[in-house]
Amino acid sequence: MRRAIAPVSIPMAAKVPVFLYVGDALARYGFPEGHPFGTDRQGAFLKEALARGLDAKVQVRAPVMASDADLHRFHTEEYVFKVRALSEQGAGYLDYGDTPAFQGVFEAAGHVAGSALDAVRSIMGGACARVFQPIGGLHHARRGTAAGFCVFNDIGVVIESLRAEFGLRRVAYVDIDVHHGDGVFYSFEDDPELFFVDIHEDGNYLYPGTGDIHETGAGDAAGTKLNIPMPPGAGDPEFFAAWEVTEEFLRAARPEFFLLQCGADSIQGDPLAHLRFTPQAHAHAARRLRALADELCGGRLMVFGGGGYHRPNLANAWCAVLEELAR
Repeated sequence: MRRAIAPVSIPMAAKVPVFLYVGDALARYGFPEGHPFGTDRQGAFLKEALARGLDAKVQVRAPVMASDADLHRFHTEEYVFKVRALSEQGAGYLDYGDTPAFQGVFEAAGHVAGSALDAVRSIMGGACARVFQPIGGLHHARRGTAAGFCVFNDIGVVIESLRAEFGLRRVAYVDIDVHHGDGVFYSFEDDPELFFVDIHEDGNYLYPGTGDIHETGAGDAAGTKLNIPMPPGAGDPEFFAAWEVTEEFLRAARPEFFLLQCGADSIQGDPLAHLRFTPQAHAHAARRLRALADELCGGRLMVFGGGGYHRPNLANAWCAVLEELAR
């Protein structure tokens, strides 16, 4: 029997902190030998955040390791066992060739998922207003495999845990990473209470090749998913137009919890993609989702950094997001 949880009321005047999850255990989620998803990404963000004085506006939280039981809420037991085994060996691939194993990858990925769960529990317990986890949002991993630099799908673990631990059903997931969040989409494609919006580069031009505008959910979930593919070269004007559609969709959904994956690889100049957003797009998404969360579900909002492979871009985009969350 699910527990009914009343919305966490967060008055505008309340001094409830914004949590920022960073630390060495999260920084270790990155791949060696010149891989674009390197271990320097958190450091690039933190350097800029400190320069802007954002550390004074948030409460820094240490990483937390997920238990096997936590991971099994989304991933198969066989896959979790495989990641642990290859992590100990420190060799091989966790998918078809994009996501290499290294010694300690199990612990690194486990801290990504575990920190996200600690964040959710903090929000639901009223300890914080909102959360930002820059090393997180691993939206390509499937229930039984890694994919696209993503080992454990922390977003999927969070969604399943919101249901299992807190009895929430109506969850909204918004993704502005340049790549389609296929691991989330297909894992919940037939779930009518997972409301999914993804603004991404058209899959005809970019990995993973999915996220067509006609993919709106399966079976009883038809119409609960919104994919908005963008042509190469699209910039802020196209994003803001897409956001108007996004906001209308989300307000109609009336979710109990918001999740945002704000990958910075959609910013102009990323080496792996072709969109031309600026950090203003990311700031706008964070600002508007914060307002929607305050309006619809007691302020519940968790934000993940996602992708981004041009270090100045990710630093500027993620700091723009954190500034909006901490206002």
